[in-house]
Amino acid sequence: MTGATHPCAPESGSDRIAALTGALPPESTVEDLAAVFGLLGDPGRLRLLITLLEGGEVCVHDLAAVTGQSESGVSHALRLLRAHRVVVVRRSGRSAFYRLADGHVRLLLDVALTHLGHAPAARAVRTDELSSVAAENREALA
Repeated sequence: MTGATHPCAPESGSDRIAALTGALPPESTVEDLAAVFGLLGDPGRLRLLITLLEGGEVCVHDLAAVTGQSESGVSHALRLLRAHRVVVVRRSGRSAFYRLADGHVRLLLDVALTHLGHAPAARAVRTDELSSVAAENREALA
């Protein structure tokens, strides 16, 4: 490329850099997002969320049984998820029933599970191990 300016050359991108910098969310939003993704980075919490994705509203006892965690561990994980508005709770007597907080959380999980089905390194993952909702999404996208 003779005579052409490289796109990363300092003189070629000051407007672009300003536009990209202006598009960044506030630092507090980035930190909150990092905290949510950090919560989603734990396999135990992901098992809970995938169970809620499939089961809708589920009590702590059943979440513990399905995920192989103690009720105390499940309660702690759910407290963290609730603090970041990933799940919501409904109490009935002494029982607590949890569900995903909203459609955005459901969509995030669906997209992540669907992505695994399309990623070359994850092709060995069996479809029945993935969320059935994500499996339907993969078929629709294919």
